[in-house]
Amino acid sequence: MKEFYLQPKLISAMKTYSKEQFVKDLVAGLIVAIIALPLSIALALASGVEPACGIYTAIAAGFVVSLLGGSRVQIAGPTAAFATVVAGVVATQGMDGLFLATVMAGVLLILMGVLKLGSLIRFIPHTITVGFTAGIAVTILVGQIKDFFGLTYAAGVKPIETIEKIEANLAAVGTFSWQALVVGAVCLAILIVYPKFEKRVPPSLIAVVVGALMVAFIPSFDTGVYTIGDLYTIPSGLPKVDFAGMDISVDKFLAVLPNAVTIALLAGIESLLSCVVADGMVDDKHNSNAELVAQGAANIASVLFGGIPATGAIARTAANVKNGGRTPIAGMVHAVVLLLVLLVLMPYAALIPMPAIAAILFMVAYNMSEWRGFVKIVKTCPWYDTAVLTLTFALTVIFDLVVAIVAGMLLVGVIALVKKVAKKAE
Repeated sequence: MKEFYLQPKLISAMKTYSKEQFVKDLVAGLIVAIIALPLSIALALASGVEPACGIYTAIAAGFVVSLLGGSRVQIAGPTAAFATVVAGVVATQGMDGLFLATVMAGVLLILMGVLKLGSLIRFIPHTITVGFTAGIAVTILVGQIKDFFGLTYAAGVKPIETIEKIEANLAAVGTFSWQALVVGAVCLAILIVYPKFEKRVPPSLIAVVVGALMVAFIPSFDTGVYTIGDLYTIPSGLPKVDFAGMDISVDKFLAVLPNAVTIALLAGIESLLSCVVADGMVDDKHNSNAELVAQGAANIASVLFGGIPATGAIARTAANVKNGGRTPIAGMVHAVVLLLVLLVLMPYAALIPMPAIAAILFMVAYNMSEWRGFVKIVKTCPWYDTAVLTLTFALTVIFDLVVAIVAGMLLVGVIALVKKVAKKAE
């Protein structure tokens, strides 16, 4: 009997499931949850939302993608790719705008999967994906300079765009805090050096613990270093989403439609790229259409649970595989462990220093920047590929991802047309 084209990998995985594999999935899920905890908080803050929103996202999206997804080992949750998009939507359209845009994106992803469009994602040029990924990395890095150096903006200064943040940082240089810099530098050193000697405990977890201990027990550090608790309210228990108070109107729908399309494209690209990487690690072949449907359902579930847009996370997926995860059960365990953390340990997140979060996001930005691939394209590819790359990169940094992707695709189309005309003229 032919397999249903949207059949989740969980069904086939359970046919040969064993007690031994459950133990491996349990361990892998626990380790991935430990990795995801500080990252989810950091990515939520980079996205301009409350820290708990990152945990909500990892729980809801992580469980749904594992339940319905087309990969045996995919781990989903908040990722850096969405940080600038989410921050922009929240700043201009509010949380209700983000809710609507994410639900719309989820519906688009489900339709893409149902219509068997999973294979079309690969036609987006590599130069565009490298360009906007590098651009996102730069925007994340610039956005964390304030907390890493302990800068304080003047009253009423709330920069949104990257250029505005650079200007605000320069204007606030006089508010520099040496305590914040020391905490941030120590945490960054841990993130860089620790993995060279020890890989069993996630370096981000070590960094936030060390940073919290420095602020709590070194007298001169009790001033000049903000913690998450100083700036945000840390909720306890399950999220409470006020759907009744949201502005769900036609005008709001039209306002966030471009963002919804961007979220859907990003989720599709990032998730399927993660699936391809995972396939090579576990010698399997993912179901791209089932994965798109799962990502759509996961994004809808995430915002219904109080979270933000989600996608497949390559680093967490790789960590899952390296620690023995081979079925979607590992991803479900990761989500359940984070739920327990949310219910029991979330108040302790208030102790995490903001410079530690900034250091984690510096490393996220570096790891996602693909600077080697960027340089390789510039050195080895034709001039028109470099033009697409640099345009997409520059527009992502200067404006936003929507403008960058549209302009990049238009330039690709123009170049293809010119090449076609030139070929006919020969």
